[in-house]
Amino acid sequence: MPPSRLTVWRQAGRLVLPALFLVALAACSEAPPPVSKASLAGEDAAAFLKAYWQRPLPAQGPAPAHFSPLEAALDPASCGTCHVQQYQDWSGALHAKAMGPGLLGQLQNMPAEDRDEHQACIRCHAPLAEQADSLVAALSRGKPDKGGGLHQQGMVCATCHMRGYQVFGPARRDGMVPTPADKLPHDGWQVSAAFADSRFCASCHQFEPDDFALNGKLLENTYAEWQASRYAKEGKTCQSCHMPDRRHLWRGIHDRDTVRSGVTIAVSAPRIESGAVSAMLSVLNSGTGHFFPTYVTPRIVAEVFQAGANGRAIAGTRVEYVIGRQVALDLSREIADTRLAPDAEARLDYRRPLDPKARTLGYRVRVEPDNFYTGFYRSLLADGAGRGEKLIRQALADSLASHFVLFEESRPLRDGAGKP
Repeated sequence: MPPSRLTVWRQAGRLVLPALFLVALAACSEAPPPVSKASLAGEDAAAFLKAYWQRPLPAQGPAPAHFSPLEAALDPASCGTCHVQQYQDWSGALHAKAMGPGLLGQLQNMPAEDRDEHQACIRCHAPLAEQADSLVAALSRGKPDKGGGLHQQGMVCATCHMRGYQVFGPARRDGMVPTPADKLPHDGWQVSAAFADSRFCASCHQFEPDDFALNGKLLENTYAEWQASRYAKEGKTCQSCHMPDRRHLWRGIHDRDTVRSGVTIAVSAPRIESGAVSAMLSVLNSGTGHFFPTYVTPRIVAEVFQAGANGRAIAGTRVEYVIGRQVALDLSREIADTRLAPDAEARLDYRRPLDPKARTLGYRVRVEPDNFYTGFYRSLLADGAGRGEKLIRQALADSLASHFVLFEESRPLRDGAGKP
């Protein structure tokens, strides 16, 4: 990242904007003492998580002497040898892409040994101490690892499930817990209820109260948004929607089906009165347990327009309503915040003169999951992206390719004789 741009992010809470992953990162502090395995086992969820998510994460240390090379490995493919379904799900999820080209491109311009600066990005995108070492080694060589170093693999299995070569996780589906008599690989796992607790996700998806904010609102506030909603009272956790049936999918704003299940979209039939067309399109946050969208990167556009016989929008007839939190590229100010809190509704009331060429009225809701990143990458390229230029160009292309149409409908404006 060019020094001028890096200075901006330092002033804005030491942030470096990541690619393809809706997580904002706060500055990291000095490493606390290592976690004791014994101290974690019997703690309540809050105490467990406070110790478990200390930053930066401590190194695993030496593997137990009786561990096989497979048991001692930290790469997800090794875990996938036995945990086949989990690995397949993870491979297609954004956690696996947390170190995408946008972030890797920016890291290319950081000093190889500036570990504190790296932590501003990787504390959530590649948190293991071993990943930090992998990143330093790659930057020292001056280029990314073609084979995919551990740091390039993002949120790996060990991020959530391993501390000091002790594996942690939830109880079995039937509620049973492992015992020493089971003789399981990697000595089984330590069970904690925290893995089904929304606070587990808050480690990366929630800023602390004194972290970076705009217009009095934290830049990343997803857990608090959920906590204030009816979903928290109903016991619907983050995992309920983003890890259905305990699957490692973490689908969100980039997935059309997930987004569609979280909102209710309604339209009214067009009315023609006094030569003008009137209609309505509404978007209700009916099933998202936090603001829709929760973060500053997505942009949702609801639009109504008149279309000609070819189905294309006629210039001058389109009206749009943007749903999102729009902020300046340098994070200096909030431009607008039209996000929908749980159970809130956005309504677009359409009224425009009937165009003589119009045959139908179109209703559409488009989603641009990486809208902020698109502008950010373009700004980086305009300023000069340095050694990371190729990766930033790929990230820009990826951000544009992430767009999708969430809803589309067309209603006739004229009868079979061509009359309104």
